[in-house]
Amino acid sequence: MNHTAIHSRMRHLAGIARLPLSRGRWSGTAGIQAGKGTGSSIEFQDQRAYLPGDDPRHINWLASARSGTPTMKLYRSEVAPRVDLVVDLSQSMFVDEAKAARTWELVYFALESALRQGGHLRIFALLRRADTAPVEVEVAAALAHDWPATVPAAPGLLADSLERVPLRSGSLRVFVGDLLDPSPPPATVARLAAHAGQTLLLVPVARAERAPDWPDAVEFEDCETGRRRRQVVDDAIRARYAAAYERHFAQWREAAARRGAGMARVFAEGELLAALRGEALAQGVVDIT
Repeated sequence: MNHTAIHSRMRHLAGIARLPLSRGRWSGTAGIQAGKGTGSSIEFQDQRAYLPGDDPRHINWLASARSGTPTMKLYRSEVAPRVDLVVDLSQSMFVDEAKAARTWELVYFALESALRQGGHLRIFALLRRADTAPVEVEVAAALAHDWPATVPAAPGLLADSLERVPLRSGSLRVFVGDLLDPSPPPATVARLAAHAGQTLLLVPVARAERAPDWPDAVEFEDCETGRRRRQVVDDAIRARYAAAYERHFAQWREAAARRGAGMARVFAEGELLAALRGEALAQGVVDIT
C-alpha cells in the first residue's frame, strides 16, 4: 500500500471536504475555531457592564457615553479543538485492496482535516487483539506513515478496546472502523460519546461484504483468526446474510442517532470525494465546499 501517494491525495482533499469542526463550539487552548465562551478574537459577540479588573482596551466608549455606564465589548473566543482520532487496525479493515485503500484514505483525510482546521490531535490505533491495549500513535509518526503492524490473532471486542482509550473530555471523536464486531452498538457508541464528546463514525465498506458474489460452494476464511471452513451456499443462505447485514448496520445507525453521533458508511469503490457525497454529507459527518 502506497501511503505516500494516498496521503498526498488526502492532503489535497482536505481543502475541499472537511470534518465539521466549524459547526461546533469547543473548549481547548488558543486556536482558530469558535470556542464556547468569550475571548480575544476580532469577531464581536456581545457586550456587558464593565467589572473591576476588566481590560479597559475593550470598553465600548460609544455605548458607555449613551448609557452613562461603562460597557465592555465581548469577542468570541478561538480555540484549538481537541480531536481524538481512533483507528481500527484489525484485519477486517484490509480484507481486500479496495477496502484497505479506502481505510487509509479515511485515516489520512481525518488527520489532515483536523490539522488544517487547527485541531489539537491525538491518534489511537486499535489492534483489536484480546491481549493488546490500544496504541497511541504520535502525530509525527502518523505523518511519516509509521503505524503499528497488525497480525491475525484471537480478536478482542471493539467495546473492550474502546474502554481503554483515554478519550479527552469535550473532544471530537472520529472513529474509522468497519463496525463488523459483535459488541452491542448502544454501549459502544456510548463509550465513544462519553464525557461530553461529539462522535463521528466513518465506516469503510467493501463490495464483497455488502453484496458478496458467492458460488454454490465456498471456502470461508475468518480474516481475524485465519480459520477456514467449507460451506454450501444456496439462495436461502444468501437472503439470510443480506438481511442480517442490513439489520446489523440498522442497529448501529439507531445507536448513533440516540447519542447524537454522526455515522456514515463510505463505500470502497470510486474516488473518496464521490463516496463522501453519499451518506457522509447527508448525515453531517463531513462538510464539502
